[in-house]
Amino acid sequence: MTEPLTSKGPTARDQERHAAEAPPPQRTLLQPGAEVLAMLVRRGFQPSLATLDLPFPPDVDGALAERLAERLSHYAFRLFLRGAILRRGSFLPEEASKYVEAARATEMVEELVELGLAVREEGGRYRLLHPVRTFGGTLEWYVARELRGRLGFDVAVGVKFHAPEVGGDLDVVAAAEGRLLYLEMKSSPPKHLAPDEVAAFFRRVRALRPHLAIFVMDTALRLSDKVLPLLQAELSAPAPEPRRVLREVWALTPYLYVVNAKQDLMTNVGIAIAEGWRALSPPPP
Repeated sequence: MTEPLTSKGPTARDQERHAAEAPPPQRTLLQPGAEVLAMLVRRGFQPSLATLDLPFPPDVDGALAERLAERLSHYAFRLFLRGAILRRGSFLPEEASKYVEAARATEMVEELVELGLAVREEGGRYRLLHPVRTFGGTLEWYVARELRGRLGFDVAVGVKFHAPEVGGDLDVVAAAEGRLLYLEMKSSPPKHLAPDEVAAFFRRVRALRPHLAIFVMDTALRLSDKVLPLLQAELSAPAPEPRRVLREVWALTPYLYVVNAKQDLMTNVGIAIAEGWRALSPPPP
């Protein structure tokens, strides 16, 4: 004779009562026009924005923001500002960069004063008004502004996307034409790039699944010595040989690129985007 089934858990009434007594779920609504964040939400993430570490007020806009972006478009100026940040306090102009002559270094530090980023001190020394830890936030701010202004992307910077078991922020994410672009920004020379940084980048790419990803090195040094081998080692086997698109713009796959700043950082980023966008487009008839 079959024994009757007995229930050891809560009854249906108990389950319904418990569900009815629970508070309503929190609703997080996106701001109109935030397409890039909406694309992350549709992928199952709950993105939030980190505060950028900037040597100027984060709400800078208008003419001052344009002047900053124009100066940051010069590689020598980015090197100088990065060096001034690394001085960690008072510095002489020639201490901020070994790549420009003393007279040019003085001109650059005076530009920082005019832009409201530095003040003069005794003995010909200078000090940044808004000390920061690294140049990384400034580089992200600049590239995001250029993507928005020059290519019409909807852009978010310093995005925490809270992917399980994936660390770090998304430096720059951008959306256009229904496609998602992710840029990883590195402001240090290739010798400082570590394998764990590259592995972390690939974890973020695999979690995010952007249409196009670009690994951006703000350096004039060639990428083939260290950077390309590190990136290629993380690709699923068999990994194709990197393909040079132009100068130091390299395609690791049709949807993954690495660029440096030689001759111009944003021009190289634009070349990689154009190449990747074409790869995503249907073949010609």
